[in-house]
Amino acid sequence: MSVIERIKDQLETNPVILYMKGTPDFPQCGFSGQTVQILNLCNAKFASVNIFEDPELREALKEYSHWPTYPQLYVKGELLGGCDIVIDLYKKGELVELLTAANAIAE
Repeated sequence: MSVIERIKDQLETNPVILYMKGTPDFPQCGFSGQTVQILNLCNAKFASVNIFEDPELREALKEYSHWPTYPQLYVKGELLGGCDIVIDLYKKGELVELLTAANAIAE
């Protein structure tokens, strides 16, 4: 399976996925940590991929998404953006709506 096929499979398999530096329990950058905090505030169910563990994926995802930085949050296969966009969506109440539509809010 090519790296692009793996990315597509991850996006199809997970309604919400965060490509980040580190893990939700141990983020290795402030922006990744803030994004995890926002998702936790929303009570979101999400998968995560530590881009440091897969350099090939880290580089390929930048080209696939046309987004040069991390974290990258996807909902229903669509890139929402990075930390600043996620915070903005959260403040507007739109993030919870998107997560609810993706059936990704824990009960």
